[in-house]
Amino acid sequence: MRYLLLAVLGLSLAGCGSVYRAPKVVDGDARGTNVRVMALTAETVVQANKSAYAPQTLPAVFSQTTGTGAGLRGTGALPSPTIESQNRPNALELRLPPPSDPGPYQIGVGDVVLLATPRSATSVEQLSGLLAAQNARQGYTVQDDGSINIPDVGRVRIAGLTIEDAEAALFQKLVENQIDPTFSLEIAEFNSRRVSIGGAVSKPTVVPVTLTPLYLEEALAAAGGITVADQDYASIRLYRDGALYQIPLMELYSRVGLKKTRLLPGDSIFVDTEYWLNRAQEYFTQQIALTQARQQSRQVALQQLQVEVALRRADLEEARTNYQTRIDLGADNRQYVYLTGEVEKQSRFALPFERKANLADALYDAGGIASATGDVSQVYVLRSSSDPRELGAVTAWHLDARNAANLALLPHFELRPDDIIFVAQQPVTRWSRAVTQIVPQIINAGATLTRR
Repeated sequence: MRYLLLAVLGLSLAGCGSVYRAPKVVDGDARGTNVRVMALTAETVVQANKSAYAPQTLPAVFSQTTGTGAGLRGTGALPSPTIESQNRPNALELRLPPPSDPGPYQIGVGDVVLLATPRSATSVEQLSGLLAAQNARQGYTVQDDGSINIPDVGRVRIAGLTIEDAEAALFQKLVENQIDPTFSLEIAEFNSRRVSIGGAVSKPTVVPVTLTPLYLEEALAAAGGITVADQDYASIRLYRDGALYQIPLMELYSRVGLKKTRLLPGDSIFVDTEYWLNRAQEYFTQQIALTQARQQSRQVALQQLQVEVALRRADLEEARTNYQTRIDLGADNRQYVYLTGEVEKQSRFALPFERKANLADALYDAGGIASATGDVSQVYVLRSSSDPRELGAVTAWHLDARNAANLALLPHFELRPDDIIFVAQQPVTRWSRAVTQIVPQIINAGATLTRR
C-alpha cells in the first residue's frame, strides 16, 4: 500500500512538470523574450530568405593558380638527307616549295626607318637632308624590343607592323604628345628579313627581303651567279621551315618560270653539285645547329618557368595550410548555426564559404530528427532580430512535419549566422524521462519505509 501511494504521488508530480522540465517554444512575451511563432510555408520561406546575408568568402589564395606557362614551339621537321646514295644519279628530282604570299612587308628588329616631318627649310635643303640621312644611315633603328625612340615622343613599338600600321601608331603617338602629326615614313635599311645563299656561287652572301618580292633569279644574281662546270648533276637546294626542296639546274634553265620562284624571309639557298655534297651537308648542319640552339634556349626557359611555378605553388600551399590551421585552432571568424533538442547529435554547423546553406544541410548533417524521441510536429528555427530596437525579439519559424510533404520546404529555407535549430520532444518522451528520474527515488523511499 505504501509503494502504491508513493508511485501515485511520484507520477502525479511528474505529470504536472514539477519533477522534469523540457524546453519548448512559447509564443508571446515570455520572461523578457518576445517570441513570434511563424508557421513555415512556401510563402513564409520567401519572407525568411529576404533578410540580407552574404556568405563569407575564402581568402584570395584559394582562387589563385600557379599557372602552366606559355607553350613553347618545337624545332619542326628535320630536313631530308642531303647526301645522295649514288655518285652519278640518273636524274635529279624536282621538288618545288608550295606557293606562298607573305603579304605586305612587316617592319622588324634591325630595320632603319626614316621619319620625315615638315621643316622651314627650302625643298632643296629638305631633299639634301633626306639623302644625307640615307647615306649616313641616319634615322631610327628598330631596337630589340621592337620599338624606336623618338625625341619628345618616347618609345613607339612598330616591329611586326606594316608601314601603314606603323604610320597609324606614330600618328596616334604624335597626337597624344600634341605634336603636328604631319610626317612621312619610309624604310631606309632592310636588316630584319634576309635570305642566305651559298655553295657554287661567285660570292656567297645574304640578300635582304625588301618591299618588293624577292625571286630566285635575283638572289642568284646578287651572289654573282652560279659557277658550276657540270650542270647535269647540279641542283639548287632550298631549305625552308624544316623542309628541303630541290630544283635541278637543267630544269631551272629550261623552264623560265622556275626562276620566278618567290623566296621568303629565312630561306637558305645552296647551289649543289655531285662533287660538293659534303659542303651542302656542312651548310645545312649549320642551319640545324642554329635550330637546335633555339630549342635549347626554349628548354632552359621552360626549366626556369617550372622552377617559378614550383615556388609559386609552394607559396600558395603554405598560405592555404596556414589558413586551414587557423580554422582548426578556432582562430578564424567562422559563422555557425546551432542544433539543439531532439536531434541525433546536438552540435554546431559551420556555414559554408561562398554559398548559402539551407535547413536541410544543417539538420541532416547532424543526423536528422531523433526518430525515437523527437516531435516532428515541433521543429523550429529560432532567429534573433538584428535590429537594436528589437533587442530580445525572436522569430520562431515553425515546421510541422507530421505531413511529410512539408519536408520539401527544408532545402528552400536559407540559414543565417547564429540561427538555432530546435526540435521539441514527444509528450511520451517527456513522461518516460520523468518516470526514469523518480522511480529510483520511489524505490529508495520504499526501502526506507520497509526498514522502519
